[in-house]
Amino acid sequence: QVQLQESGPGLVKSSQTLSLTCSVSGVSIISNYDYWSWFRQPPGKGLEWIGAISSSGDIYYGPSLKSRTSISRDTTKNQFTLQLSSVTPEDTAVYYCVRDLNLVPQGKNSGSWGQGTRVTVSS
Repeated sequence: QVQLQESGPGLVKSSQTLSLTCSVSGVSIISNYDYWSWFRQPPGKGLEWIGAISSSGDIYYGPSLKSRTSISRDTTKNQFTLQLSSVTPEDTAVYYCVRDLNLVPQGKNSGSWGQGTRVTVSS
């Protein structure tokens, strides 16, 4: 069974870099034809696609956060990571990692989703 689990700090100070890790079990992140994506959902708002890394290692970023986003992977640990720099309280959200055949999954009913991790950015 494929499972994804996000991990990282629940509280980050403004101007710092947020680092999150998605641990994957049940499938290799370098196998098949998958996209491994990061989403976030601020309180009271909709889902926002942050970016993705494909099973072949190609990296894609959403336009709004591209300048502050870095996605990478550790194939030995079967993990992929998100770094979001220069955070502000507006970056407070639940962050999800996702596996899907689509570059940008259309919602939580598409693909495999982690349970999400809550991140609060303090001012």
